[in-house]
Amino acid sequence: MNSKDIIEAALLAVNKPISLKEIRDIFLEEESVSVSQIQIDISQIEQEYVNKPVELIQVAGGYRFQVRAKYSPWIRRLWQEKPVKYSKALLETLAVIVYQQPVTRAEIEKVRGVSVSTSIIRTLEERSWIVACGYKEVPGRPMQYKTTKAFLNDLNLSNLAELPPLASLDEWLSI
Repeated sequence: MNSKDIIEAALLAVNKPISLKEIRDIFLEEESVSVSQIQIDISQIEQEYVNKPVELIQVAGGYRFQVRAKYSPWIRRLWQEKPVKYSKALLETLAVIVYQQPVTRAEIEKVRGVSVSTSIIRTLEERSWIVACGYKEVPGRPMQYKTTKAFLNDLNLSNLAELPPLASLDEWLSI
């Protein structure tokens, strides 16, 4: 068996992104498959899928196969459930966290001009899009929040730098 076929099979077998380290851990020491060989294999796999309905992409959590966006109208019909609709308040809260992280609840409320519902924070945490990441070193030591790898993976992003820049968060929220 060659390493490229093993990597392709592993990527097809899992339902989450796989990091280079996780791919490397598939192979035993005596099989001597280097990280550079894995990267070469991944590049070859990407090229083999260029004209196929699925693609190999890199996201924050590693590499994964996914259906190309142009096929989503048909693939979506496989699931009977309606897509989740998020409230404007939830999306505004998420936007503040994304662009100002790490951020406290009070800082979110200052930007939005209204209080942040506990259910909004809980929903974002249950979705695994945000996580508590420590306490701010100010009186009262409020909890700070930041986005997660799951958030980046769900948006097909490798890192936050791929998000569109905002001249001003206030300007964006007024859209």
